[in-house]
Amino acid sequence: MSLFEQIQQTTTRAKELGALLSLTTAQEIVVDQDIPFVVRILAKLEKKETYQKKQVKKKVNPFLPYEKDLFVADLSAHHVCLLNKFNVVDHHILIITRDFQSQEHWITQPDFEALATCMGELDGLAFYNAGKAAGASQPHKHLQLIPFSGALNQFSVPIETAIAALDFPESQPTSLNIFPFHHGIAPIPTNYDGQTLFEIYKSLLEYLNFIDQPLAPGQQTQPYNLLATRRWMMLIHRTQDCYQQISINSLGFAGALLVRDRHQLEFLKKITPIQLLAQVTQPQ
Repeated sequence: MSLFEQIQQTTTRAKELGALLSLTTAQEIVVDQDIPFVVRILAKLEKKETYQKKQVKKKVNPFLPYEKDLFVADLSAHHVCLLNKFNVVDHHILIITRDFQSQEHWITQPDFEALATCMGELDGLAFYNAGKAAGASQPHKHLQLIPFSGALNQFSVPIETAIAALDFPESQPTSLNIFPFHHGIAPIPTNYDGQTLFEIYKSLLEYLNFIDQPLAPGQQTQPYNLLATRRWMMLIHRTQDCYQQISINSLGFAGALLVRDRHQLEFLKKITPIQLLAQVTQPQ
């Protein structure tokens, strides 16, 4: 059985058992610098926030142990694949470490090997919120991936067209002129594996001056967001998790933003999506 078939099967069962608490949304397109940002207005967001606050108060780690009804597959000796309990898009998966590792530690080569296993079967957007200031809601290390196809509500990356137009100098990291904040983008070769992804990640950390020596295990030096498809990887230097109560994680930099209500939507339109992202990042 393929990984996607396992995801579909687990999704069906988790819905029947009430283990999935999907967040329904209305959405609107807000164009900025020719990028059609998808802005979703979340319904019942309080359900997720109340659940998470109870976990924090009780010092509960939802991934240790994880909910058996959300289990999809074993990925390696170090990682398992789960469904995202509070998904906005169908078939959103989490790649978590079996033992506790901090979401504020560097991503390791074994992490990227587990990610490469998933990306090899699922063409989609992978991402990592490196710490609370980058939009992470859980302290236990987890990467995430949303498939582009196979879901009822198809998922896409609005900034893909801007990245596709980039001319990477000798396959080295570069940046988008339309983003006025500290970030880097590097191409991924077609024959990538976990080690390849790890080396590209390190090249982006060097490009952003996060490290000036070989990467050592342990605590990261700065909060950041990482996004990756089968074609490119991007790293963004974060400074805070929200602006004017609008929370932003990695998906915002892919062109997918979340707001609570129409009031926040109107504020977002006024400030513009890219300028909103600039408020939570290090200036270029």
